[in-house]
Amino acid sequence: MKIKCYENIIFLSGFALVCGYDDLSKNKHATQSTTAVSSNDDFIASNAVDRDITTCMRTEPIGTSSAKTMWWKVDLGGVYNIFSVNILFKYYDGYETRQQGRFAGFSLFVSNTGVMDHSSLCYKDGPVLPPLNFTTNCLTSGRYVTFYNERLDGVTYPEGYQLVVYTQLCEVIVQGCKTSGVYGNSCQERCPMHCRDNVCHIQRGTCFGCKPGWTGTTCMTQCIMGWYGVDCKQQCSGHCRDDAICNHVTGQCDMGCTAGWRGAVCDKECEVGTYGENCIHNCSSNCLNDSPCNKRTGQCDSGCKPGFTNALCNIYCLPEYYGYKCEKTCSGHCFNNSLMVFSRQGFITFSNYSSGTKESTYAETENQLSGDSTFQELSVTTWKELTASKSENVLDNSDWCDLSLTKVLKEHEDFQKKP
Repeated sequence: MKIKCYENIIFLSGFALVCGYDDLSKNKHATQSTTAVSSNDDFIASNAVDRDITTCMRTEPIGTSSAKTMWWKVDLGGVYNIFSVNILFKYYDGYETRQQGRFAGFSLFVSNTGVMDHSSLCYKDGPVLPPLNFTTNCLTSGRYVTFYNERLDGVTYPEGYQLVVYTQLCEVIVQGCKTSGVYGNSCQERCPMHCRDNVCHIQRGTCFGCKPGWTGTTCMTQCIMGWYGVDCKQQCSGHCRDDAICNHVTGQCDMGCTAGWRGAVCDKECEVGTYGENCIHNCSSNCLNDSPCNKRTGQCDSGCKPGFTNALCNIYCLPEYYGYKCEKTCSGHCFNNSLMVFSRQGFITFSNYSSGTKESTYAETENQLSGDSTFQELSVTTWKELTASKSENVLDNSDWCDLSLTKVLKEHEDFQKKP
């Protein structure tokens, strides 16, 4: 039997449906908990969406010793605005009341995932016996529509309910808007642009939920500053660069993280031993007691190991000074009253016996391979640059006052052998 529509009304053996909306369930994929045995697969789930009222799905009976529940489900193929669900239960001439008792007590669920819970419940039947031609408005959105029924032990059911149920659904028609993002009687009005899943109430046009970063009944209001995400319930990390506010949709810091923080939403501190913007800098190894440096500035907040100075502890003490905070003065009795700094080519002797100014020191460069010797003046700034170079080796400050030429040459020989 074909279904025809005249002047926006469907006539189906006395089963009237409004034609202003689209048929969302026709020939869509359907499944069910069990299928009654037959020789020709006469009772498969798809019979309920083939638009032929002479074919019906049928499950194994429930309410018996083995089976207590049943379900039938149709996948609409996408999330749509839904207006109504129409069900035609199997009719037998002279047995209408019995069939109503089998139909009675059912539930309808609509969801995006197929789950059946309180949040997805569209309709719960009872206690009056339902008509075999049943229609209910279901003003929601979803992808899966599930018919569920049960007959449980220990439950007293209303009068007329059959305790052993054979479920036979001949047609299930889900009506709504087939085009995504529309609503209204003719499915021609556009839903607000920030509605979740691009669907809205099929009559009012209000959103069932908002996309991340938006709020309000029509989802036209951004999250307030400092908040983001679904329902604006997530708080920004507070570690965006230059105290910027995070993205109201993703929570990310679009301009990057403030120094000492990392991650897409800047909620992870730099790992121990790193610091700065994007945590790309390595801490000095000269922090006192090998303590980690400040993850934001790189400074050794606890101070420097003896022999090192400045906030980052990457500068050696100036000549004549040594120890913690470089506060101790050398005795003046070191070999040549000097400090040896080795390079790959030779070693540089920093001396203090010349008549140079306080702002400079003199250095004699002796190349051990060629025997060449030069004499030059180095500024204090140049001294700091030399002592910070990774290609040089400075004798430990504790050795400055216990040097001999033999020890100097031995130290230099060992340094030359380093990879």
